[in-house]
Amino acid sequence: MAEDKKKSGYSADNISVLEGLDPVRKRPGMYIGSTGPEGLHHMIWEVVDNCFDEAMAGHANKITIILNNDKSISVKDNGRGIPVDIHKQFKVSALELVLTKLHAGGKFGGEASGYKVSGGLHGVGVSVVNALSDLLEARVERDGGEFVQIYKRGIPQGPVKQVGKSKNHGTTITFTADPTIFTTVEFDLKYILDHLRQQCYLTKGIHVEIIDERKQAQHDVYGYYFEGGVASYVRHLNHTKQIKHDAIFYVVKDVDVVNIEVSIQYTDDYKETVLAFANNIYNPEGGSHIMGFRSALTRVLNNYARAKGYIKEKDDNLSGEDVREGLTAVISVKLPEPQFEGQTKAKLGNPEIRGYVETVVNEALATFLEEHPRDAEGIINKCVLAQRARAAARAARDTVLRKGALEGMTLPGKLTDCASRDATQSELYIVEGDSAGGSAKQGRDREFQAILPLKGKILNVERARLDKMLSNNEVKNILIALGTNIGEMFDISKLRYHRIVIMTDADVDGAHIRTLLLTLFYRYFPELISKKHIYIAQPPLFRLEMGKEIRYCYSEEERDIYIVELMKLKAERTKGKKKDVKEIEAEIEAAAEDADEAEGATNIGGIRITRYKGLGEMNAEQLWETTMDPARRMMKVVTADDAVQADQAFDTLMGTEVAPRKKFIQTHASNASLDI
Repeated sequence: MAEDKKKSGYSADNISVLEGLDPVRKRPGMYIGSTGPEGLHHMIWEVVDNCFDEAMAGHANKITIILNNDKSISVKDNGRGIPVDIHKQFKVSALELVLTKLHAGGKFGGEASGYKVSGGLHGVGVSVVNALSDLLEARVERDGGEFVQIYKRGIPQGPVKQVGKSKNHGTTITFTADPTIFTTVEFDLKYILDHLRQQCYLTKGIHVEIIDERKQAQHDVYGYYFEGGVASYVRHLNHTKQIKHDAIFYVVKDVDVVNIEVSIQYTDDYKETVLAFANNIYNPEGGSHIMGFRSALTRVLNNYARAKGYIKEKDDNLSGEDVREGLTAVISVKLPEPQFEGQTKAKLGNPEIRGYVETVVNEALATFLEEHPRDAEGIINKCVLAQRARAAARAARDTVLRKGALEGMTLPGKLTDCASRDATQSELYIVEGDSAGGSAKQGRDREFQAILPLKGKILNVERARLDKMLSNNEVKNILIALGTNIGEMFDISKLRYHRIVIMTDADVDGAHIRTLLLTLFYRYFPELISKKHIYIAQPPLFRLEMGKEIRYCYSEEERDIYIVELMKLKAERTKGKKKDVKEIEAEIEAAAEDADEAEGATNIGGIRITRYKGLGEMNAEQLWETTMDPARRMMKVVTADDAVQADQAFDTLMGTEVAPRKKFIQTHASNASLDI
């Protein structure tokens, strides 16, 4: 046993402690973000991160995740196994220490620690999972034995016990999330698969198996293994796109104690898709590794283009935007002491990483271009074309955005502005059609609500360059009304309304217009979505009226519920003849069936039912009280939690490739809800 410990360099001596566990159950959101579905799945990531840390340290090559049919989940690796010997300072098993103390783990002691590189930096992972689990079992195989300890809501139910002998090594954590903490304890298989696929791209050569045992009849088994690292990830990101060159650039290199892995490929897109990771943690705001990558990319492509005669004049240099158009890139760095800006780890701050990444990409990309001249030609031609298009777009934008246009001097003629100049309190309703715009203008609160009606459907900007986009009057009006400018001159501090509300009809045309607007905002104003400035209004589908009783319904299910409610209310008020329960139920059932076939306004059992086909069918008062009154309205905020999935969804549904869209429609046709 002593010999095994000496070999692994990982024993109780590696475990250090910073503070206790008490606050976790009182304020779980501080540790896992929320007590909703995201927080629930974060519990899995905390345990899985430890397994990937073992893999990155070279001690594990397989991870198994099992969704058990008792709502528990098991995470197993074939790493070294959490130490079970007694910690000198705290006089308890190192396993118990890791599971019951915050900031206890093998990730803190520098050279003396159990890990050189770690994703779970703060050591709070498994202890937090333990605290927020109704029941947790830790099973360790190491040093020739199998050891088990049981916990209930973070409290050990006894000491670590050896339950047998084992020639294997590794750790299995099985936990059941505490239903008194979480709003749901149902795990989402797709969410788990998407996350683990990404992690496998970032840790090449590791096998991950996911087994779903929740179905009684069968067990679903999924597996991931990628030998190509982030190059496989780039290939996956581009699998539905038209690529500009066949060979994928890929480099992996160690500089000092930092591992750098970069892959790029160009497509015919007009946007860039760049994903940055530090120790397998996604950094949506980039950081020093992105800065180094971009600097090297621009320099190398300019040097090559000039050397080969693609650009001649000094002023013709390719800009950063030119070389990033159509770029798909994944940058992954692994380092011992990452410094993140903010609790969310959204941005990497280590300044030395910029130089490391810049040096590696400079050398490797220059070599790649020389060794792959046909691929280099495809890349440079794409960049030069982007440069020319950007010049045309800049001229078009300057024409549209005349001096003073963004400061309220030349606002669109159709815009009915609000009185307030406080952007944080102001709302812009983008409304479908002049009739709905008329009702909205009359019904709004003029102090803080502005109305911009659209004439028909706006341009699909998914496959349009900026110059073509700005020639569309409806898009141009939206741009001027927002006040933020666009492209490299975008400035969110100039946003004139902090709530932009898409308000379209509840029919197929309305859904199409809403999708076109979301495409515009996602592709050209992504920060408005990430900062939660975009909303979708929820106008009612039905209005039920019985005497002075009025109900607005936002779905057919809600309509049927209110029909029943009003029929019962009518029965209670009926004097003289008393109807029995069965008679009332028969009337209600008949009314509900009639309602299913109702078109426009109809009268069922004394209840007047109005089906709103468009916002223009509502008068100003009805539109205000159902859709625009902050005290009573329903609105959905638009978010894009998974940028990769959102990007692929827009590319599939709004792009030029027909085959992926046809496949999507065929796959999801059974889920479609048609209102004919």
